[in-house]
Amino acid sequence: MRPGALYAALILGAYLLGSISWSYLIVRFLIGRDVRTVGSGNAGATNVMRAAGKGAGIAALLLDAGKGIGAVVAARVAAAPPAVVGAAAVAVALGHVYPIFFGFRGGKGVATSAGAMGALAPLALGLTFLIFLGVVLWRRYISLGSVLAGASFPVMVLLCQELGWETSGREAIPWRLLAAVTLGLLIVLKHLGNLRRIASGTEPRLGERRSTGNTVSTGSGGGESRAQ
Repeated sequence: MRPGALYAALILGAYLLGSISWSYLIVRFLIGRDVRTVGSGNAGATNVMRAAGKGAGIAALLLDAGKGIGAVVAARVAAAPPAVVGAAAVAVALGHVYPIFFGFRGGKGVATSAGAMGALAPLALGLTFLIFLGVVLWRRYISLGSVLAGASFPVMVLLCQELGWETSGREAIPWRLLAAVTLGLLIVLKHLGNLRRIASGTEPRLGERRSTGNTVSTGSGGGESRAQ
């Protein structure tokens, strides 16, 4: 296979991998429902936990993160250049958010983006996770922690590069940073509704039960995803 075709296949494969909605599949298997029609309507680990229990939520979280890791590792194993590796990281997150197999209605990309960033820049992701954890423990909003962590991706990548903590070749630096910016922007944009609800005091905190009035309708409108 020619390099150009191989690189295109890696990026397309990353998107298709991301399009496997583990949240949908787990909830459908366990309780026979579409996770996008219960709770917040988001096809993500937090909503899976609300719908089907902690074990299901943890499984969805790990599988979603695994998609991000797998896409980056596959590109590196294929000896793809840094631009393709970065593109694969973005493609797998886009697949999770806009899955072709599930009507382009997916999750918000946090776990998948974290997996991809962990494979691209593990130390930067570790620092970002501390920010996420600190915000969640302080304010008890998973969505707010996700937004601030996403916004911190590129900052932490730059910090680790400046301090010499990331040892990959310099040719990878701009592409890794571009991937971090894109993934962070995607997370922030997908959580704008959550930020509005935090401002209005209607966003549920960690441990609070969502009121039944906020359950997403099964009608054609589908409802907006309301939590991470």
